[in-house]
Amino acid sequence: MRTEELINALVTDEPSTRKRFDLVLAFAVALGALVAGSLFFLAIGFRPDIDEAVKSAPFLFKFVITLSLATSAIGLCSRLARPGVPTKEWGYALAIPAILLALAVFAELMLTPSSSWKPSLIGSNSRFCLTLIPLLAVGPLACLLLALRQGAPTRPGLSGAVAGLAASGIAATFYAANCTDDAPLFVATWYPLAIAMMVVVGYAIGSISLRW
Repeated sequence: MRTEELINALVTDEPSTRKRFDLVLAFAVALGALVAGSLFFLAIGFRPDIDEAVKSAPFLFKFVITLSLATSAIGLCSRLARPGVPTKEWGYALAIPAILLALAVFAELMLTPSSSWKPSLIGSNSRFCLTLIPLLAVGPLACLLLALRQGAPTRPGLSGAVAGLAASGIAATFYAANCTDDAPLFVATWYPLAIAMMVVVGYAIGSISLRW
């Protein structure tokens, strides 16, 4: 299929073309997760108290945030790759992890003494968070950008940024299993900073590599 034909097919959102791209994107997500997971298990690993941590609601809540972020961003990537396809629903879905995390922070502030707020926010793993999430996101981002090149995104910078968001969601899911800071204040501060780095990187690369 020539480029012009592919673009026209994506514009009309033909079922066969949509299915083909969705398979490409699914493969990219799976491969990216495999790359990030391999790096995690070979070089990082679970936190020492993982057996006890899995019984903790704050620990498990981190995965609710990271997985909902990854899922909604991947869904938005799929829409951005097809010209003329509505993106509003998946855009709204991106607000879900932010709202959930904001509610968790509010609950923490209401239920814990103010003297504990600063230690919870600073934690003990901020440096690792800012390093390991971007590191683990490199593979998924590369895979997602290659997948998006098989589509026809009309907003290359935005598409690259959302790919960075999706890649960071995948990376943060793995990193959360290593991080011993479970407080919502910590997660709401350092995880978004680490994710923002990859969003900027995705935007910069996507602006160039996703043009057509």
